[in-house]
Amino acid sequence: MGEFGFYVELGYKHVMDAGAYDHILYLAALALPFTFRGWRKVLFLATVFTIFHCTSLALSVYELFRVPAACIEFLIPITIVITAVLSLMFTRSDADKTDLYMHCLSAAFFGLIHGFGFSNYFNMLMAGEESKAGPLLGFAAGIELSQLVILLVMLGLTYLFRTLLKIQSYWYITAGAIIIVLATIPMLIDTFPNWVACFN
Repeated sequence: MGEFGFYVELGYKHVMDAGAYDHILYLAALALPFTFRGWRKVLFLATVFTIFHCTSLALSVYELFRVPAACIEFLIPITIVITAVLSLMFTRSDADKTDLYMHCLSAAFFGLIHGFGFSNYFNMLMAGEESKAGPLLGFAAGIELSQLVILLVMLGLTYLFRTLLKIQSYWYITAGAIIIVLATIPMLIDTFPNWVACFN
């Protein structure tokens, strides 16, 4: 249990690391248009995202399928920008009462991308280790725990601004999406050379 807890902590801290805030931004963009009334939809989208990022994480760890790390590093900020833009669809409608087909598909596809990103870090941790199942489960559990914390914080912020401070959903979602995109731009600039290198 001690070893399992160690990897849970590693997974949790990896996502919560202020120096690697890409996953936090993605989840913030995902939850941005929702309120506590729509917590089931947020949880559903997060579950879809989780299933697919755990799938690609396992595929990479067991060397069944891998994607070059340089490509993934550029694609992850792209997923953040697209998800923030998708959130703008709800500036004139209630996300808590809307079908989420496009968001569900994007959460699944983007989950695969983020899972390969997690695997790059995990594979470095496990270099030379033979038994990976236990550490992999612990690491994935830590990631999921951090996701729940981030989603709760986002829903809490939405409650603060939209319910207590009475800010209209249009302005809240628009401002939030712009802030998320602006925070992502430095990552796009930094990782663009890696994307170019994938084709050379």
